[in-house]
This record gives sequence, C-alpha cells and structure tokens, in this order.
Amino acid sequence: MTTTPGTTPPPAQPAAHAARAHSFNSAAAQYAANRPSYPPALFDALEEFAGHPLAGSRVVDVGAGTGIATARLHARGADVIAVEPGDGMAAEFRRTLPDVPVVQGNGNALPLADHSADLLTYAQAWHWTDPALSVPEALRVLRPGGTLALWWNTEALDVPWIAAAARRVDRHFDHELFAERREVGPGVADPAGRLGLTRREIRWSRRVPVDTHLANLTSHSVFLTDTAERRAAFLADERRHLLTVFPDGVVEETYVVVLLLARASATA
Repeated sequence: MTTTPGTTPPPAQPAAHAARAHSFNSAAAQYAANRPSYPPALFDALEEFAGHPLAGSRVVDVGAGTGIATARLHARGADVIAVEPGDGMAAEFRRTLPDVPVVQGNGNALPLADHSADLLTYAQAWHWTDPALSVPEALRVLRPGGTLALWWNTEALDVPWIAAAARRVDRHFDHELFAERREVGPGVADPAGRLGLTRREIRWSRRVPVDTHLANLTSHSVFLTDTAERRAAFLADERRHLLTVFPDGVVEETYVVVLLLARASATA
C-alpha cells in the first residue's frame, strides 16, 4: 500500500480514512503499473544501518500492496514475506510475484511469530497504522538488534513545477494535502518516542510519459474516492498544465525518499 497526497489521513474522519484505505483494491493494476519504485541508494542505506547485507536476511514487508518494494528487497537476495490487508492488492501481488509469500494482515496486528524478522519494512504504509498498536507489534516481531525501516516517496516541492502541481491538487481538495508530507518524521511516526527513529533523505527522479504521471497521481486514495466527474475535470486541466512544462509529453518526476530507521534492543 502507498501513501496518499496527504501523509497522515485526517484522524477526525475515520469513515473517510477507511474508505481511502480500501480504495486501492479496486485500482491495484493501475497502482502496480504507474507508481514509482525506489532507488538503489535506499536499499544501500538499509544495509548500512543494519550492518549486514539484505541477501539472506529475514525481511517482512508490511502493507506490501502490489509488491513494488517487496520486489526490490527480493532482488537484493532477501528472504521476504509480505503482509497485505487488501484482497485486490494481494491478488495483484501474487500475479507479479508468484514466488514470494504474502499473508493477510496489517501493521496493527501482525500474523507473525515473536522475534522472527531481521528487518521490518513499511514502504509508504506506516501512516495507515495506529502507532499505539503498530510500534509494540514491530518491536515484538523484530529479533533483538533487528531493524525497522519506514519510508515514503515524497514530492520534491523545491522543484517549481512540482510545487505548482501540488498547489493545484490542494485547491481541488480544498486542503493542504501535499504540505502534510513535510511533516513526515519521527514525531509523527512514533508520537510516544519508543523507537528512537532517525531520519534520512534520498533524492531521485524518473522520466515517464504524461499518461503514466497522471495515472500515478490518480492512483492515490484521495482521487480514487473522488467522483468520476471531478477526477476527469481535474485530469483534463492538469494535462494542459503539464504539457506547457513538458511539451514532448515526458514528465520528469523528482522525489525525496524520507527514510525513518530504528534498531530493536539487542536484548529480547
């Protein structure tokens, strides 16, 4: 599962939050085809922090969605098991990664044994959990000395066209959705401060056709739960704006991966 244009779903709207969380299941193929992956430097940073290679490590990828992060972890030689709550997302996962096990569950109640993981990853999924539940669950499942890694692809808002596009999304939803991404940090992810999270940032970019960029954008839950008419109107207007910046129809998306890392106590 991935983050929406707002990092933290509004806590005062549990029904809307639930609708947004479930919306990905009806758009799993769109999600898998258009969402960005992650740069090699991210996985280098995981290995550096953990102090050992991903190859041979027991890794649990929680909120795995269609397997975008899982595939990269698996390619680095990790022994990965995925945890995903959504039937539609899990079905797409199984289609693309038939050799990687995926079990139903979520970060608030992991279907895993105590101290069974070297590395626990949440690729754009931690914000769908309740830290009061997911923090102790993470500490339960990690082996002593194991690593917890939370990360998000966030828009590089210092790039003028990206900032302008973010403002258009904000206006469409009458809320500073993209501005919330600046708040990703240890205090938001772990309000009680139990994990001792540290933050790193990794900048990267990709070039994609404008259609892919728009399909990526509208695979976020705020668009998936919008009306078809409003979504279509926004897309038509956004395409016009993008083609003034990228007349060749190829968009350069720039991201900053916000990576939060913690190490479990060396004693069980």
